[in-house]
Amino acid sequence: MVPITKHSKGINMKVKRLRWWIIGLVCLGTIVNYLSRSSLSVAAPNVMQELNFTEHEYSWIVSTFQLCYTIAQPIAGYILDSVGLKVGFFVFATLWSLVNMAHALAGGWLSLAFLRGLMGLTEASAIPAGMKASAEWFPAKERGIAGGLFNAGTSVGAMLAPPLVVWALLTFQDSGLGTEMAFVITGAIGLLFSVGWFFLYRSPNEHQWITDEEKKYIEEGQEKHLADAHQKPSVRSILAQRNFWGLAIARFLADPAWGTLSFWMPLYLTKVMHMPLKEIALFAWLPFLAADFGCVAGGFLAKFFMEKLGMTTINARRSAFTVGALLMIAIGLVSIVENPYYAIALMSIGGFAHQTLSTVVITMSADLFKKNEIATVAGMAGSCAWIGQLSFTLVMGALVAVIGYGPFFVGLSVFDIIGAIVLWVLIKEPTNQTPSGLVTQEEAIINPD
Repeated sequence: MVPITKHSKGINMKVKRLRWWIIGLVCLGTIVNYLSRSSLSVAAPNVMQELNFTEHEYSWIVSTFQLCYTIAQPIAGYILDSVGLKVGFFVFATLWSLVNMAHALAGGWLSLAFLRGLMGLTEASAIPAGMKASAEWFPAKERGIAGGLFNAGTSVGAMLAPPLVVWALLTFQDSGLGTEMAFVITGAIGLLFSVGWFFLYRSPNEHQWITDEEKKYIEEGQEKHLADAHQKPSVRSILAQRNFWGLAIARFLADPAWGTLSFWMPLYLTKVMHMPLKEIALFAWLPFLAADFGCVAGGFLAKFFMEKLGMTTINARRSAFTVGALLMIAIGLVSIVENPYYAIALMSIGGFAHQTLSTVVITMSADLFKKNEIATVAGMAGSCAWIGQLSFTLVMGALVAVIGYGPFFVGLSVFDIIGAIVLWVLIKEPTNQTPSGLVTQEEAIINPD
């Protein structure tokens, strides 16, 4: 039950710890985003049969989404920073939901590729929106936890897609509309979310449900030098800053690990480990479950470094990233094990480690840039991450038959170590930063928790 208190006038209701309910709303948006995104992959066998196209043509459909998503992230971030999170994310969520529903009208692979491209352009808004919301609603020491919570929605959405889409396929199979209804239902869920977002989301300064104590707690825990400049973000200015390139390079190096787990793990377990498909279905989801825990672990680890060791926000984030990078050594050991269950265990450690460090580096865009620049920076760095993932995938696809999987797993562990070094070398701490993890007596009283 939501803890509430009555306003002095007896009309407005104040919700305690509202920031955690808000990040839950953001997480729901991420779940819906990935639910829509994953609907095609689940329905792909039926769609390919009904529209009569090949796996090669299907690869073009998938690539169209990835390319448009990569291009659109900085654009979506800039729009969110310019028009505001409430209206901007409402428009993006509405558009991707309508496009998802329009998949039911596709007449061939070309029209489907066009629709996937449109979905990539609109769905690219999710991570920048989540990062901007975390920056608005959370003090620095809790921002990583908030970022981890909404990032966990990515794998939750991907896990919900198979049962929901299969249910729609089977339920409407007799009418011949199973595939069409799968897209209509997942898109309709997105429309419901977008309406809810429009009516429920506000910034802390504008939200009628926030208590004065929580508003003060959020404001006092944020960096004063990163206050909103009330200007449109300058892309040229962002590109001229070494801090941006530190984040961008680290994300470029880190993201290939996620692409490998998402696109290559089942193939590796089948072809190299000779694991039956039934056992892959039973165990191959474990790295993604571990990844969900990693999302939250990164934020808690950085918070620990701030509060217990008195580190500044930036040093706490870099230290948490380094811990995750060291844990990523485990995925390099996949190349030397012969037991498939050991391989899955090592990949699970890798999934946990990747999301630990990934959440941390994504959060740093809010630690280093002004409020009116956060979504733009997150989008631009996100594009670099996807370029890294696509580049690694292309190289892996070209060479894996020649040199095997081993060198690529070793490379993944090395990349993140290099990424940690990049963060320590390139990122420049603000000169006016203080150890933000220290909790004063006054803050302990103000904190609604």
